[in-house]
Amino acid sequence: MTTPRDNPRAHPRTDAPFLVGDRVKGTSYVPPGSRKEGPEPFEGVVVQVGSGYAGVDAERALLWVRLDDHTERQALVAETELDQEDVRK
Repeated sequence: MTTPRDNPRAHPRTDAPFLVGDRVKGTSYVPPGSRKEGPEPFEGVVVQVGSGYAGVDAERALLWVRLDDHTERQALVAETELDQEDVRK
């Protein structure tokens, strides 16, 4: 699998809050009741937005972010923001 490149934002935004390739930061999402891990701050590149199934993310929109160490974190869209230092015009 290849690592997505940062998105140069050559096209205008749609109604999606993030695009694959956006550099973001936030706090990882851990399902309630998980005892193996806890939420942690992260910075990385968006590799997937939502589940890919219509209506599945209606109540809790999720995205997946690949970190610099090539691991991935799941995050709530509402608790994630664009890394303003990497935003290109």
